[in-house]
Amino acid sequence: MEKVDGFGGLFFRAKDPAALAAWYHEHLGIDPVPSDYESRVWEQAAGPTVFAPFPADNDYFGNPAAQFMLNFRVRDLDAMVAQLTAAGIEVTPHPEPLPNGRFARLADPEGTPIELWEPADPSAG
Repeated sequence: MEKVDGFGGLFFRAKDPAALAAWYHEHLGIDPVPSDYESRVWEQAAGPTVFAPFPADNDYFGNPAAQFMLNFRVRDLDAMVAQLTAAGIEVTPHPEPLPNGRFARLADPEGTPIELWEPADPSAG
């Protein structure tokens, strides 16, 4: 069976796409989509990607209106939390490590839930 080998993009609606793209670039280092075909797009590091539909009434995302949550792998969760906090962004680290790594939660300016994940296995991210 032929199958996909990864995400080619994530497309979603935003109230202010330019401002939101700038926020993701400034605070998480995700390059905005280029305006031409010659420039390169943001490339993620190879590593595990979880694709997990959740029940509609699940409260894991925190925001009951959110239809999805973004989960980003990070190399150094402590450094990322410090960077975001210094920028005035509220970040809530999970109080203890889990078997698959360490986590922290925040939301983008439009309320989309974001989870940061530092994998337990350093070679995973």
